[in-house]
This record gives sequence, structure tokens and C-alpha cells, in this order.
Amino acid sequence: MAGHDGRGVTFAHAGTSDRIARLGTTSGFDRAHREARESAMLAPGATRSRGSGDRAVSEEPDPWRTCFERDRDRVLHATAFRRLAGKTQVFVFPDDHQRTRLTHALEVAQVATSIARACSLNVALTEAIAFGHDCGHGPGGHASEDALSPYLSSGFDHAPWGADVSLRSLNLCEQTLDGIRNHSWSRPAPSTPEGEVVSWADRIAYVCHDFEDAFKSGIVTPHALPNVVRERCGDHRAQQLGTFIEAVVSATLSTGTVAMTTDIAEALSDFRASNYECIYLRPSSMHQGRAVISVLRALVEYFGDRPNLIRGGDVDLAGVSGGEPPAIRAAVEYVAGMTDRFAFNQAIALLDWDPDKLPSGVGISVRR
Repeated sequence: MAGHDGRGVTFAHAGTSDRIARLGTTSGFDRAHREARESAMLAPGATRSRGSGDRAVSEEPDPWRTCFERDRDRVLHATAFRRLAGKTQVFVFPDDHQRTRLTHALEVAQVATSIARACSLNVALTEAIAFGHDCGHGPGGHASEDALSPYLSSGFDHAPWGADVSLRSLNLCEQTLDGIRNHSWSRPAPSTPEGEVVSWADRIAYVCHDFEDAFKSGIVTPHALPNVVRERCGDHRAQQLGTFIEAVVSATLSTGTVAMTTDIAEALSDFRASNYECIYLRPSSMHQGRAVISVLRALVEYFGDRPNLIRGGDVDLAGVSGGEPPAIRAAVEYVAGMTDRFAFNQAIALLDWDPDKLPSGVGISVRR
């Protein structure tokens, strides 16, 4: 359909022109107004948007969006973000009811923005970091870090890899990149409170939903839920999320620093430890992790010897011979960007891999 004409403009639906007075006329709410509202309404320590943002390559400010709203939109449209739909959260080849890296990122964003709004922080920056925080993950979950690390002098860590490689073409603001780069607790503290909120939200989200997925898949029983979690946070994910979010908001508002009240933080720690014992590090999970490592290393070596077969990427491989460092680096980048299905299908097609020996089911998940 071509839409419906009226008053020199086109409407999507018939009858819209009859209701136009409901909106009235307005000058809009442009970037300058948004930035002014931030200055007035955000907490003193919250991150303010300033024009085009602190980008490696300067840009003209967007007329309607703040720099962090622009970052959020860029991440949402990025190939690396879209591919998270085909990457392992806990289950390799997840079924329709199990989380993927993409649904995990969306749940992290929900938890993080709930905290950010309550604490008067910059919601757009929080969302941008949350959506981008796992874009550096390779196929097969955290096992990909063990698989790819030997080929890089600094090792493979999905957090800095996401900021510095997977999303580098987006020219994101430094505050956004910093939050993505340092969201893992093993990394340095993020430079913004919004980045710290995402660090908490990531752990809150995956601890709760990984247990739920494992329970619904029959891997754990309700008895696997630690008593301290049941007593302080409830039996169900919705109760647990609400308790954890409230504990971060309460501690942050009372101390002026992003934190969680100690009693609930202890429950979260016990919950995570239980997940490691019962889900992530169970023998079958470790077996799947080893299978992921074998496949990904074989693919890196295959493409590292044949750089002319590497598709896409920003590295100029003209004149680069197989086995040379630039070829290996490009192979790592290529394999890291693959979805689970594409990587394992490549192993079958190119390496004559036995399909019965491909990873499936619960994958390894470590070093969060």
C-alpha cells in the first residue's frame, strides 16, 4: 500500500488525519534539549552527553539524538550484534526456549536500565554498553576464548575484543567502548557508573536465566538452588531479578557508588558458585567445551593457511602468505565472528569433520 494522503503529507493508516489534533504541533525534542535535561536531571556523577561524543574520529552531532543514543542505535544495527542470535549462551545450538547471546544481551539491558533509571544515570549510555558488551564472543561460548587465545600474543578476551575489534568500525564513544571493554569483573573497573551498572546487570541476568534454562532442560532440579538464594531472593527468576535490582539501587543511592547490599551480594555469589558446580563445570559441559576448542582451532589453522578464503574483515591480506602472523590474526577474527552453526558447518564442509563429534547441548562457560 502507498499510504493515505492528507494536508500535504502521507499517513500510514486511513483516518489518521482526523486525529491529528491529538498531537498538536511541537518544535520537537532535539539533541540540545536532551542534553540540557540531562544536566538538570541526572545524578551529579552520571555521565553527560556532549555533542558528538569522545570518538576516535570526530563527527558532526546528530540533530535529534545524543551521542550515546547514537551509539546504542549503531550497536543494534551492527552485524556483530545480530550474530549473537546464533551464538552460545550456555547451550550450543539452543532450542527455541533457551537463551542465546542475543537474548542474554537484551535481558542485561533490561536489568541495567532499570537500575540506571532509578539511580538517575544515563540510560542511553547504559543501553549502548549492555547491547554491545558481548559482541566480542566467539562461537561456542567462553570455550572460544580458550580456543583462540594461543594465536594472539595478548590472548583472546571477549570483552576488549568486542570493543577493539568486533565494533571498531562503528566509531563509538570512548565511554561506550570503555564499558564494553571492562564489563567483566576480571577487567579494570569501568570509568563510568553506567559501565559499572552493566557489570552488575550482566552477572545478575546470566546467573538467574542460566539456572532457569538448566532447570527447564532437566539438568538441575529445584534443590540445586542454594538455600540462601531461596530465603533471600525467592524461588523464581522474576523474584530473584527484582531482589538483585533493588539491592543495587538501594546500595547505590545510599552510598553514591554503584554497589549491592552485602546480604544480597552473598546470595548472588553463592548462586553463581552453584551454577558453576551444577551447570558450567559438570563433566558433559567440559566435554562440550573441549569439542568447541578442537573445532575452532582447526578452523583457525585452516584459514590461517589459506587467507585468500577469508571473507570480509578489515585486514588487507594482499601479498600475505599462509601461516604468516597477519594471516593468523585475520583467521582468528574471521572465526571469532562466526555463529555456532556456521562454524560447525564449515568444519563439516571444509575439514570433513564427523558431525557426531560436533559439540551440542550444554557448552562450557567460564572466566566471566
